[in-house]
Amino acid sequence: MLELTTAEAFADFIREGRAVVEFYTTWCPDCKRIEPYLPEWEAQYQGSFRMARANAEEIPEVSEQFDVKGIPSFLVFENGELVNRLYSRDAKTKQQVAAFLDQAYISVV
Repeated sequence: MLELTTAEAFADFIREGRAVVEFYTTWCPDCKRIEPYLPEWEAQYQGSFRMARANAEEIPEVSEQFDVKGIPSFLVFENGELVNRLYSRDAKTKQQVAAFLDQAYISVV
């Protein structure tokens, strides 16, 4: 899965089309719990949206810009605009994240 390591790479990634970005850190136990499923989800949703990861501590300006206070958090973008998010409190299990990804574009922030 693509790793976004700079604010510029992040901006380029979300600029066009549909994109989901997971914000994580290396020390987060919930992030480690769902990490093995990321390639599966990326393959499953290929053609619907693109997925990437961003370490919240490596690009703090982006985390602050999008008010990422907990991790993991999943942010959904449509042509550069934030349209939905899964807060960390609701991203603890594979089932919670999968359910969110299934309806990622239904509700709006």
